[in-house]
Amino acid sequence: MRFATVRMGGASRYGAIVEGGFVDLGARFPDWPTLFDAVAARGLDRLAAAAAGQSPTHTAFTYDMVLPNARRILCVGVNFPDRNAEYKDGSAQPQYMSLFPRFASGFTGHGQNLVRPPENQTLDYEGEVAIVIGKPGRRISAADAYDHIAALTICNEGTIRDWVRHAKFNVTQGKNWDRSGAMGPWLVPFTNAAQLDDARIITRVNGEVRQDDVLARMMFPIREEIAYISTFMTLHPGDIIVTGTPVGAGARFDPPRYLAPGDVVEVEVNGIGTLRNGIEDEVLA
Repeated sequence: MRFATVRMGGASRYGAIVEGGFVDLGARFPDWPTLFDAVAARGLDRLAAAAAGQSPTHTAFTYDMVLPNARRILCVGVNFPDRNAEYKDGSAQPQYMSLFPRFASGFTGHGQNLVRPPENQTLDYEGEVAIVIGKPGRRISAADAYDHIAALTICNEGTIRDWVRHAKFNVTQGKNWDRSGAMGPWLVPFTNAAQLDDARIITRVNGEVRQDDVLARMMFPIREEIAYISTFMTLHPGDIIVTGTPVGAGARFDPPRYLAPGDVVEVEVNGIGTLRNGIEDEVLA
């Protein structure tokens, strides 16, 4: 089952993606006005039961960021061995993972364009798996971490590279430009460990493979991410962890290969799907 947030006639709705279209589920669950609320109520099983065997209620719609009202999005940086080597600073694998926040306003949905701002044109791509927390917890053990995942989705963690270098100790301002990244197309319920342990990320730009790696090679596996993050903050249903991108981002080519209007970026993860986005320049009013 796949659950999405979509827009129709200017209104936001959520439901299930089925063969031939979209099944609107929001009206059936008035206590859950958004998909985020359904996740927070640990209600994906009820949504799946309601959608089972249903014909599409709509065939014309556009995808929104899958959880547009997500409250907390935490990203793990430099989480593949080759990514660490890309920095060419001679550093060994770090003892602790790098973390930074992103906000929902920085993401758009599947099929929508990422926006390159006029202030800087170093828009880059980063294909990643994102996990959505479904069970609250503090100081979660790595052994129990998967029990706290509700669903999986895909992220293109678009970055304005020059702006991550504006300060010494953070990258937040380069990571949060409006609609610079994308998340979706949908949530896939997490039901077994193989969905992550056997996952592979492939990122293509205009059909050319730029990133290709497996989550099993992460320096900080997702179990450890959940354990580490939950040490200092309670994880709540609906929280999103963007788990890390492989080698091959545009900034690491010589010369760099940044995104430009007309480019198409696809991030494919087996078992989840493909997130596809074009690029456009921001039009100032």
